[in-house]
Order: sequence, then structure tokens, then C-alpha cells
Amino acid sequence: MFDFLKRLRQKKMRQAYQDCLQTEFAEEFLQTLLNLMGITFALDHDFRKNIANFDGRYQFKTMDGKLTVAAIFNQGCMKVREKVINDPHITITFRNGRALLNFLFSPNQDILGAMLRHDVQTDGNLNYLYKFGFMAKQLQRMLPQP
Repeated sequence: MFDFLKRLRQKKMRQAYQDCLQTEFAEEFLQTLLNLMGITFALDHDFRKNIANFDGRYQFKTMDGKLTVAAIFNQGCMKVREKVINDPHITITFRNGRALLNFLFSPNQDILGAMLRHDVQTDGNLNYLYKFGFMAKQLQRMLPQP
């Protein structure tokens, strides 16, 4: 009986460790994506038109609160913050790091499907989410394909 409990505890610890790594990777990947988007805004005039006269405050997080990344668009600039911001226009909450990665790597980012599967919850104006999705897809098309 003791061995069974020991194995169960090890399995739970292993799973918790893997979840932690996935969340860390998801956060790093999201920050890298946002920073790449910021660099592209700075270098590409046509891409920068997406944020001309656009103000938007995006909060990305996971339900457990381990991932918190914000993107702030203001006066043609974009800033990325690793914290909770005040008064976001939209908050996108992912079930966990894996749900975020699945959403970001999906060829057809189906926000409605993700919401129906309870992988994603939103709070705020969905138009901001659609605008962000459009910009992310446009950025993806600009990158060289393998």
C-alpha cells in the first residue's frame, strides 16, 4: 500500500513539474511573439498601419495565475508587460499553458471552439481579440515558411 501511495505522489509531482514547464514555455513563447510583433511594427511601415490611431490594452493569463502577460497599444507603439494591468479592454484567460500553446500553434485559431471546449475565457470587448488575431495571422504570413 505504501508503494502505491509513493508512486501516486511521484506521478502527481511529475505532472505538476510538467505543467509548470509548459506554463513557463507558454509565457516565454507569448512574450517572444509579442516582442516580434513589436519589432515588426517598428520596421515594417505597412504592418505598423495596423496600430495607427489604435489604443488597446490586452491581458493574457492562465486560470491558475501563473502566466500574466499584457500588451498595450498606445499612439502607434506597443509595450509588453509581464504583469497584471489596470483596465484592460479584453482579458483572455487560458485554462493552462498547454491550452495557450495549442491555441497559438493551431493553423486555424478558432476562438469560438476554444471557448466551447473551455480552453479560453474572455472578458471584455471581443473586437479587440479579433483585431489581435488578425495582426498575429498577418505576422505569421510574413514569416518564412519551413
